[in-house]
Amino acid sequence: MHLRSKKLKLVVSVATFGLLGLTQATSADTLRLLTWGGYAPENVVEMFEKETGHTVEVTKSNNEEMIAKLRATGGGGFDLAQPSQDRIAGPQAEFGIYKPIDLSKIDESQFITSMLEATKGNTTVDGEVYGVPHVWGTSGLVLDTSKAAGVKDYTDLCSDDVAGKVSYRLKRPTLIGFAFAMGLDPFAAYGDEAAYTELMEKVEAKLIECKPNVKTYWGGGDELMNLVRSGEVVASMAWDTGGWKLNSDNPDITFVAPASGALGWIDTFVLPAKGKADDAAYAWINFVMQPKVAAMITDAAGNFTASKGADEFVAADLKARYQASFPPEAVDNIKWYPPVPAGLEAIEGGVLDRVKAAN
Repeated sequence: MHLRSKKLKLVVSVATFGLLGLTQATSADTLRLLTWGGYAPENVVEMFEKETGHTVEVTKSNNEEMIAKLRATGGGGFDLAQPSQDRIAGPQAEFGIYKPIDLSKIDESQFITSMLEATKGNTTVDGEVYGVPHVWGTSGLVLDTSKAAGVKDYTDLCSDDVAGKVSYRLKRPTLIGFAFAMGLDPFAAYGDEAAYTELMEKVEAKLIECKPNVKTYWGGGDELMNLVRSGEVVASMAWDTGGWKLNSDNPDITFVAPASGALGWIDTFVLPAKGKADDAAYAWINFVMQPKVAAMITDAAGNFTASKGADEFVAADLKARYQASFPPEAVDNIKWYPPVPAGLEAIEGGVLDRVKAAN
């Protein structure tokens, strides 16, 4: 009996300890953040923890892994995640892995309005908003302005002035960019396969016509950098950060937002469906969107955030490059990628294959 009593006491003690541990874990303000490298630098985490009393556990990931982790748990295991805006509406409709954002708990005045509205629109499911913007970047034109001053939009890559010294990728951003520069709206045609096919046929014809101008179709960032540095290419389609990196070596080379609009991606903030620290999540969003804090994230990640006015606080050289490439009207003209409907990638793939095979 005595031995049995001791065993019973041990079981009760273990159960009590487990209950206490669960209570502490539930009541502790620990933010489990699923994010990209550079988006939660240590100095920002330390500031947040000191100011709010919350603690932060950072798990670095990418779009595919984020969706896989949240699908596997039904939206559990994390309190805040940062997928790209085109990875929200589809997975939410199919798997229910997020919960709606309570916009009353977010300081919307800290966001660049056009980015906030675009993200809200692209992440709305059944009338509920599931994402707000954080880090963003674009593709557009990277030019040697001393030799390609006349290139203002994607279709100018087909002009005689830059013949034989042009490069771009045979990927969907090229199709989308050329479409906008031709006065078409590919995103508006997303819901109609027939209309999208017709639109892409026009883009295909233009790219085949433009083919003699192309020095080479670049495949990787390093390849393009070398082509531009050597002077073999003076006008290309590429990412903003690549253009700014080249600008640090040669002031004539920089990123230019095309007249029809740069093409933009946004990594967001979303609340996983089974997150347990919503208050800490909202506190983190409002904290990192403060311009001075957002500038610290830009310095760490290399990309800018949707924080209004944060560019004033980043490193002086990056600030100058950003402001030269993106006056406010260019920011408001960015074409943000919406989710891609099923079937369109096959249409685009056919176009790209035919352009590549054309003489």
